[in-house]
Amino acid sequence: MNWRAESGAPAPRRVVLADDTLNADAAYRLACEGTGLLWQGDFHNARQLLQALVRRADRKPRKAAKTPVTHPTAAQSFHLHRQALGQRARTLGMVLVPLNADYSIPLRRAPDLRVACQEAWGPSNGKGCMVSLRELLGVVGAHEWRKKGVEITALGEPPNNRIHPYYGVFSPIRGEYVDLVANTPLPDTQLAFDIGVGTGVLSAVLARRGVRRVVATDQDPRALACARENLQRLKVTQVELLQTDLFPPGQAPLVVCNPPWVPARPSSPIEHAVYDEGSRMLRGFLAGLREHLTPQGEGWLILSDLAEHLGLRSREELLDWITQADLQVLGRHDIRPRHSKVMDTSDPLHAARAQEVTSLWRLGSAV
Repeated sequence: MNWRAESGAPAPRRVVLADDTLNADAAYRLACEGTGLLWQGDFHNARQLLQALVRRADRKPRKAAKTPVTHPTAAQSFHLHRQALGQRARTLGMVLVPLNADYSIPLRRAPDLRVACQEAWGPSNGKGCMVSLRELLGVVGAHEWRKKGVEITALGEPPNNRIHPYYGVFSPIRGEYVDLVANTPLPDTQLAFDIGVGTGVLSAVLARRGVRRVVATDQDPRALACARENLQRLKVTQVELLQTDLFPPGQAPLVVCNPPWVPARPSSPIEHAVYDEGSRMLRGFLAGLREHLTPQGEGWLILSDLAEHLGLRSREELLDWITQADLQVLGRHDIRPRHSKVMDTSDPLHAARAQEVTSLWRLGSAV
């Protein structure tokens, strides 16, 4: 049977048939070994089994014998945390369900998820497949987000202020970066470039603020389709979408970019909005910005300093990259994040998150 995984993860090396007679402890042992469990029973029982595996994966380990206390660095804590999350995801991803060629599910009491699958994956290739139940539930969650949308106060009053994210396109649920773009004084209203358009939220904010023309770019066709639909919903007509890496041709008095904030390797397409291996997009934006700014133009770099608190990038490195690009800092606007993880003291990265600040760096050509 064909294998489908949005992350590009390989199929399990070993797959066994499983049904309602399999108990959770046995299933968890098999999953930890990397054995895929291709479900043949009741769909709702498969969901209950997955929930049971989640509880086992999240159990606190038994206390080991006392050893000398060592305190990992922030960077080590981050990498250990990602490794743990990766192992957890691999284990929970071992509960598999079959899909027919039309994305219907040949299991008892299975819901009709064909529309959600078509939204996420596009038209079927005419072949059946098996997919991780956890990924399939993620597709369902994305479908619900896409239907409901995310309210963006900077876009005005309801109901004309919602952004509807596609599966695989980062949802603008962290509103602080949107607020920074909405409230920073505009240097000009004739033209703006939006680098990495995503859902189109920043292009829409700029247009609502009176920018007459916005050229927005992205490499991902899915993001461009998402932005196009959102801009149409919002009746924003002055945005031109272009599939390219970073900059469109020409110069603008305002160039806006909200690159991924953490320099680490993404493990799935959705993580490309958070993780930027080697700070590729950040460094590419800085290196090319001067060439695409008008003489008195401004580049707006929206960036969290979480990477600095995690020891993954220093403030000195960032400032050095700005200087190397023949740019100068014209000003900076800061805002504290409001997401729930800031207050979650059980989060292994809480110490770094509690210090996080998101900034809009106003950059201009060096004199």
